Amino acid sequence: MGFSPYGGMEDAMFSIIPAIIFLVFVFVIGAIIVNAIRGVGEWQKNNASPVLTVEAKVVTKRANVSTRHHITGTDNMNHVSSSTTYFVTFEVVSGDRLEFRVSGKEYGMLAENDIGRLTFQGTRYLGFERSRG
Repeated sequence: MGFSPYGGMEDAMFSIIPAIIFLVFVFVIGAIIVNAIRGVGEWQKNNASPVLTVEAKVVTKRANVSTRHHITGTDNMNHVSSSTTYFVTFEVVSGDRLEFRVSGKEYGMLAENDIGRLTFQGTRYLGFERSRG
């Protein structure tokens, strides 16, 4: 055994770092499991909900763009990828507002103030048929 100018600091670091890494690992795995359980719960709740069709008006639309930066390869190239999630808010006759996640195609086909029949099941958007008139 040699002399360490840090006293017992080196030994403490070698025992603390693995514990911190283990806790982060447990936290990440726990978060993944919780999100999976929530997703399955929402899916089951939607399947158990009735399919409803109601008169509605498109009140607003929004898009959420997520951007990720990646440094990959031995040449440390910086890559950027993005994804867009689309949402539409409908107002039903009672005045309640419902926001649904929709596909990019649906998002592009809908315009604010469109009036028609909204079909949904729980939190799941099924379609919107614009009224003729």
